[in-house]
Amino acid sequence: MGNNSHILLIDKPSGVTSFRSLGAIKHSIDKKVGHTGTLDKFAHGLMIVLTGSMTKLNILFSNLDKKYIATIRFGEETDTLDPEGILVGSADIPSLETIKKAISEKFLGEVFQAPPIYSAIHVNGKRAYQIARSGKELKMEKRPIKIYDFNIIDFDGRDLVCSIKVSKGTYIRSIARDLAIECNSRGHLVALERTEVGPFKIEEAVKADDNSGLSVMCDKTDELIARMDNVTIFEINDDRLFYVANGHTPDKKDLKIIREVNNASYGAIYSKDKVLRVVVSLKEDGKVDSIICQIHPKFDRLI
Repeated sequence: MGNNSHILLIDKPSGVTSFRSLGAIKHSIDKKVGHTGTLDKFAHGLMIVLTGSMTKLNILFSNLDKKYIATIRFGEETDTLDPEGILVGSADIPSLETIKKAISEKFLGEVFQAPPIYSAIHVNGKRAYQIARSGKELKMEKRPIKIYDFNIIDFDGRDLVCSIKVSKGTYIRSIARDLAIECNSRGHLVALERTEVGPFKIEEAVKADDNSGLSVMCDKTDELIARMDNVTIFEINDDRLFYVANGHTPDKKDLKIIREVNNASYGAIYSKDKVLRVVVSLKEDGKVDSIICQIHPKFDRLI
């Protein structure tokens, strides 16, 4: 497929790290690959993957809400809060009525959450999981997150299957731990699927090793950008392409609004031939602040 810059919706399988799951894309599309939000090794589901120069666009996706289907096992807690950890505590399993009451009273709206000690968060210059693995005691500071929806799908007397929509930075493993504790029990995740990231859904995603699916997905980059609620779409005049393509910040007067988003933080600038040229950050007044990345190769002459 050559060296290309794309936004891809990928269905990550369980059993591999987020980094390793991108290996096939590095070989088929571009060696430069990144993602906008990791998924734990045991988890599966939707990942937004960026290739080529679009790896610089991570910031566009950093604030998107996410939705998951989680399976919480009550009665047992592991050190990693997932099925790969070591059992560190056990307790009685709560009733469904107790679980429902805890969710409605403590796990909706803005709550404060302590991330898992086995996480990639930096603590005093080191990753939390590195400190945890060394055996040193570690206390994670609580921080505010939002839980928009928390719906029970099934409960078999031990495992709770639920759908949870949350804000950025939320750890579903921590929700499993904290919900169990609130119910005077212990708990951890045994399965997790990410089903939505912002406006994107798992049903749209393809497998990283599905070359035909990837080929189709590559043609959807412009469509995916147009669905972002923080990006205004612009068109630039041909006589300004040379300057913009060579790093000069475009002036607002040189841009025609194709699709405006109120209070947009970013702008995608297309040429008249519908080719995405650059992505920029915007000031509060809608003027261009700076260029985030160049998508199209530079012109070597004026048009």
